Amino acid sequence: MTPKKGIFHGLGRNVYAAGFVSLFMDISSEMVYSLVPLFLANTLGVNKSIIGFIEGVAESTASVLRAFSGYISDRMGTRKWVMAAGYGISVLSRPLIAMGTNWGEVMVYRFTDRFGKGVRSAPRDAIIVESTHKDSLARAFNFHRAMDTFGAMLGPLIAFIILAAYQNNYRLVFWLSIIPGVIAVILIIVFIQDVPMSAASPREKKHAISAKHFDWKFRLFLVIAALFALGNVSDFFLILRAQDAGIPVTTIPVVYLFFNLIYSLFAIPAGIMADNYGKKRLILLGMSLFALLFLGFAQAQSPRAIWLLFALYGIFMGLTEGIQKAYLATIIPAEYKATAYGIFNAVVGIAMLPSGIIAGWLWDAYSPAATFYFGAATATLSALAFAVYSGWVDREKALRQHRPGAVQ
Repeated sequence: MTPKKGIFHGLGRNVYAAGFVSLFMDISSEMVYSLVPLFLANTLGVNKSIIGFIEGVAESTASVLRAFSGYISDRMGTRKWVMAAGYGISVLSRPLIAMGTNWGEVMVYRFTDRFGKGVRSAPRDAIIVESTHKDSLARAFNFHRAMDTFGAMLGPLIAFIILAAYQNNYRLVFWLSIIPGVIAVILIIVFIQDVPMSAASPREKKHAISAKHFDWKFRLFLVIAALFALGNVSDFFLILRAQDAGIPVTTIPVVYLFFNLIYSLFAIPAGIMADNYGKKRLILLGMSLFALLFLGFAQAQSPRAIWLLFALYGIFMGLTEGIQKAYLATIIPAEYKATAYGIFNAVVGIAMLPSGIIAGWLWDAYSPAATFYFGAATATLSALAFAVYSGWVDREKALRQHRPGAVQ
């Protein structure tokens, strides 16, 4: 068993800087995100199928860029400037929704915003790995997720204050969200430093973007992650479910703030648990919890139930989001880190297109509950698959250790 270490053991300057970048960027993003489904449904009168389609197209199409950004980052030997470009694109998307008058313009905003996220995610994840000791990867990623989520908590709070003070003026919130986004880009330029890449860097190998550089563990993990993502519907539907269960529109940003507070508080302890007791155990626990809480969302009838479910959803996010990426670092070659994270992000993102379409169709054609029963079913299948996968990984590790000449 790995010895217990301090909360911030092994975290370098880049990890702290990336954390504060995400803090400010998520303030910017969540000021907008927590209001978009309400803006679409209540102001523009868009039905749930279209809302699901918008979110699915935005996430999945732009996610293809994540594979390319990882490849470009590996080839160029720079993480910092690819990150800066990605964050900058997202900031430039804000005026699109502030001036939007129909759902097509909102979809262009969501696509542009997610395009920026697709550009920045893989190089950011790679620089966190390169700046962290291998024994502290989970806490590094979960420190980043905690800062990211603390920003996601502040964003809805700021949105709530502005809405209360300016009579539900969505567009004013959208314009003001630009300010923290600009701060995030400045922090990258001033504080992030590229880590010198090894002599085995793929930019000297001229490889193509391909899964052939990775073994069965990476490929099968991608399949399981994609299956889970298929039912992990957009938070848009959780926000709409809160309204459907009787929570007032002006209170919904506070509910989302509460979710992000729980997520932020739970992320670092979950990272420490994963480093000390095993990343696979925490991932399996998270998938199982997701299945149960989506059953709860399917049956929820009161605001009190929604508050409880959003708290459990925050715990789930702490258990899975950063830890999946930390586990990924243990099954990929060092010279293909950004490429691997790009492929992973792209596969998960592409699964969000059918996820959004299916979720919206089930909501409109059957009921809100049907959307969440679907998510619970795919999460259960994913948990079972990951349990089998973990057994195979452990068996291969045991066999390798007992081969003649193996290092014990």
